[in-house]
Amino acid sequence: MRHVAEDPRAAPDTSRDGPGAVRGEGRRVGVVDLGTNSTRLLVAEVRDGEVAELERRTVVTRLGEGVESSGRLSDAAIARVCESLAVYREVIDRLGADEVVAVATSAMRDAENGPAFRDEIQERFGIDARTISGDEEARLTFLGATSGRDAGAETLVIDIGGGSTEYVTGQAGSDPGFHTSTRMGSVRHTERHLHSDPPTPDEMAELAEDVRSIVQAEVPADVRERVEEGIAVAGTATTLAAIAQELDPYDPDKVHGYRVGIGTCERIVAQLAALTVDARRRVTGLHPDRAPSIVAGAVILLESMRAFGLDEIEVSEADILHGAALAATR
Repeated sequence: MRHVAEDPRAAPDTSRDGPGAVRGEGRRVGVVDLGTNSTRLLVAEVRDGEVAELERRTVVTRLGEGVESSGRLSDAAIARVCESLAVYREVIDRLGADEVVAVATSAMRDAENGPAFRDEIQERFGIDARTISGDEEARLTFLGATSGRDAGAETLVIDIGGGSTEYVTGQAGSDPGFHTSTRMGSVRHTERHLHSDPPTPDEMAELAEDVRSIVQAEVPADVRERVEEGIAVAGTATTLAAIAQELDPYDPDKVHGYRVGIGTCERIVAQLAALTVDARRRVTGLHPDRAPSIVAGAVILLESMRAFGLDEIEVSEADILHGAALAATR
């Protein structure tokens, strides 16, 4: 698996676009994910149902910052995303993607000015950002996270985003049997519950109770009871895996497939919640830009594991980016 530094402007050019590039049989696809907390890029070669990463980039742009209270994308957030998209467009063109797809999730769905920003992205960067439903987000995430796995166990895929969390269950190689997209996310629930720095015990208790009530309301008990194993994707999960291993720098090969036990998750939640945002920025394995929202994200993961009766959860680097790449080539 490949991962490039969080800030693409500081990242070395390590893409495989020279003589060693994988070309010919497959289709080269560029996928942009306009998430609530981060803007991500995957350029990959897709063939025979497998995704070979050529370039992957992530920038924490906080597109959903303030949407919970204002109902609108802020000018500052839009500017941050556009700065990243300008770089991503150059990467896509340099690597010669045959097709470019973009998915916009919770923040764009919820914001009053989401459609206008989508039009701006098309006009400025030639990228058609499709605002997908929570159901489609869940389907693509499950497809990406379970691709290449053997069917059998009933598997939960949990995708904790900035503004929404998706729970998807089913068996690898099949469409999900159950999926739901909740209005619960690391940025949204930070703004909703955590007003002190560091958060108070009462704020943490209210956050955990809200997460529990949402999971219980959105995922029927019989669905939760059938789950045998779990996969967690996206920034919260990969960050916890990096913190657990004290990774510096981030190493995707050590993160992908890492299993986070519930005891480890409890320990990290307590560790992070005891720190101010500034102190969290110095935690090994935690990218500084994720410091403001990681506590809420970690609580969502912990309470989700408890709700599904999971003693551990596998962390995966394959997520909606991979699912969208596979779907684009079918």
